[in-house]
Amino acid sequence: MSRPAPEPVDVSRLRELASAVVAADRFPMLATIDGDQPRVRPVSPVRTDGFTVYIANLRSYHKTGEIAANPNVELCYLDDRHDQVRITGRAEPLTDRPLLEQIWEDNPLLRQYLGSLDNPELIVYRVEPLAVRFMREWALEYLEVPLNIDQ
Repeated sequence: MSRPAPEPVDVSRLRELASAVVAADRFPMLATIDGDQPRVRPVSPVRTDGFTVYIANLRSYHKTGEIAANPNVELCYLDDRHDQVRITGRAEPLTDRPLLEQIWEDNPLLRQYLGSLDNPELIVYRVEPLAVRFMREWALEYLEVPLNIDQ
């Protein structure tokens, strides 16, 4: 059996290609560290701005403690063609009230489930990208996506 040949990647379109994968995957996987044990689970981002991702969480969830102890996280997105994007970053609690209000208004499920933006269980994390990597299915090689629009 011959090795599959990946479709070539136009590196001038890396941001566009990576953005399309992020838009296509509604439930990326979030990796955290629990002591010395990696943990991964699907999440449903409540907002995405470029490669900055916002994730709602409950303070009582185990991952809240994991992120408090070590905010280094990675999100892995996969589209239906098996192209993938990995966003490596730091998860920090969002404190910008106007942005929290906008996220609250844009997410009816949050409103239905939690009742109030001031519910003490609600925490929204902003994952700021430190690195973004794109891989075409079967390429077996990641390409660094420029974080700066001018790159």
